[in-house]
Amino acid sequence: MPHRTTLPLAALLLGLAAGHARAANPNVLWEIAHDRCVPDAKLNNDPKPCAAVDLREGEARGHVLLKDIVGATQFLLIPTSRVGGIESPAVLAPDAPNYFAAAWAARGEVDAAAHRKLPRQDIGLAINSAYGRTQNEFHIHIDCLRPEVIEALRSRDAGITEQWARLPVKLAGHDYMVRRLGGAALGTANPFRLLADGLPAAAADMADETLVVAGAVFADGTPGFYLLAGRADLAAGNRGSGEELQDHSCAVAR
Repeated sequence: MPHRTTLPLAALLLGLAAGHARAANPNVLWEIAHDRCVPDAKLNNDPKPCAAVDLREGEARGHVLLKDIVGATQFLLIPTSRVGGIESPAVLAPDAPNYFAAAWAARGEVDAAAHRKLPRQDIGLAINSAYGRTQNEFHIHIDCLRPEVIEALRSRDAGITEQWARLPVKLAGHDYMVRRLGGAALGTANPFRLLADGLPAAAADMADETLVVAGAVFADGTPGFYLLAGRADLAAGNRGSGEELQDHSCAVAR
C-alpha cells in the first residue's frame, strides 16, 4: 500500500506558502503529490488535494496537477516519479515523458480558475533553474503571462525564427534567448531537448537554465509557441527564474 504522510495537509501547504521567500519544507511538493494525491487517486478515485492525477502511463511516467496557493490561476505540474529539476538527466532521456506537452494540455485549469477561456498567447509554462526554485521536486508553473511579455513577443514576431537567438529586449530585467516552434500542441517536440540541442551552454550545465514555453499565434495566423531560455547569473543577481515572466494575478483575464 502506498505510504501516507502523517503530516496534516495544512502543514504541507504552509511549507508551500513559504515558497517565494524560502520554502520551510523544500520537499513539500513531493510529499503532497506522492504521499497524498497519488494514494488518494488510487484508493479513492479522488485526486484531492490535487486537481488531477494522471497515471495513464504508470506511476513512473505520470504527473499530478496541483493548484498553487500563490495567485488565483497558477497550477503546478509535478511528476509522480522523483525528478530533481531541470538538471535531472531524466528530462533528456530518450524515452522521457513530455512534461511540457502535458502542462500545455492542462491549461484548461487556468481557464477554469480565471472563469474565462484565455487565448493561447496569454498562457505560459515555466520551469526555474536549480538556483531559482525552492523545491527539490521538478515542477512546471502553468499560468498567465505578464501583459508586457505578451506584447514584447508579439511585436517582435517577424524576427523570431526556428533558430535560437537573443531577444533584443530584456524581459523582467533579464536577457532571454528565443526561438519559435510551430503547431497547436507540442506533440513529440520536447522543449528540454530543443534547449539542450540548440544551446551548447545549456547542454553543458542544465542546472543554470530556466525555460519558458509561451503560447503564440504568429503573424500569419498560425498557432505555435515561443521558447524562451534564460541562464542564472548569481553574481548579477539573476537566479534564473523564468516564472518571473508569468503574472500570478492574471491581469489579462481582467
